[in-house]
Amino acid sequence: MVVRQASLTQEVFEPFRRELTGYCYRMLGSGFEAEDAVQETMVRAWRNQDRFEGRSSVRSWLYRIATNVCIDMHRQVQRRARPMELGPSSPPDSSLLGPMLPEATWVTPIPDETVRPNSSDPAEISEYRESIRLAFVTALQHLPPRQRATLILCEVLRWQASEVAELLDSSVAAVNSALQRARATLRSVSPEARTDPLDADAELLARYVEAFERYDIQGLVSLLREDAIQSMPPFELWLQGARDIGEWMLQPGPDGCRGSRLVATSANGSPAFAQYRRDSEGGYVPWALQVLEISGHQIVGLSFFLAFLDPERLFSSFGLPLHLDA
Repeated sequence: MVVRQASLTQEVFEPFRRELTGYCYRMLGSGFEAEDAVQETMVRAWRNQDRFEGRSSVRSWLYRIATNVCIDMHRQVQRRARPMELGPSSPPDSSLLGPMLPEATWVTPIPDETVRPNSSDPAEISEYRESIRLAFVTALQHLPPRQRATLILCEVLRWQASEVAELLDSSVAAVNSALQRARATLRSVSPEARTDPLDADAELLARYVEAFERYDIQGLVSLLREDAIQSMPPFELWLQGARDIGEWMLQPGPDGCRGSRLVATSANGSPAFAQYRRDSEGGYVPWALQVLEISGHQIVGLSFFLAFLDPERLFSSFGLPLHLDA
């Protein structure tokens, strides 16, 4: 879309919000920060519209602004991670849980509803799911910001090297060099194996919900692959192995999840559930956002983002209620 400066309005910018949110999320690793970055991008674009000369598209101009916003934000925080990057797995002992670490420590989830492309093409949806997975977004955080932008623009969004060079005020040779280095880094980080499509395991997900809400730990463990992983940000502790995960859920602390209710949603191209625990005053209150990874008709990953991170903002960002009636 190429327009003249005089026609720039908020209505011109708004159609790009979804794709910009996906771009900023991959750059920053945080749904909260991506939302803030896109809002800042829109504000900067509006305030500086007199600098838009119409020689490039509005889309390219907004991506240039968004890239600068993300790089500025990256200077202020450490690299986000998942618990599996911070140390070895732990035995299922709640006394080892340790302190809660700040939200800025973690790669956090994002609702599919805010970033999923408006497409019914199965190939495009499959590519989207792979490029937004928690493991892939975490791997991206190992790249310097400009390499990260280059890889996302070229590999995920399919921009030409010449377009990326113009956006980054660089050369095609420099873009290709940055892309090669970024690919090498990602290979060394080794993201986990691909997971199955979201809609391929409706029966498995139904069995998971039934087992979790009944707190049937034996039934729950039967749905997990033997080497399944469970993490629980904001805690550093993580577990590996179906048996250990089952034992953990019977510990005095985690056992408080007995009687929870699950509400289906989706995050990062994966099935997800909002978990609500019983409220002492009646009903149910937010406890965790569970993101599941599935492969070979088994659950291979359970990422429980505990509501301690920011219960109101975390659940509200997914359009989830902050209380369920009994």
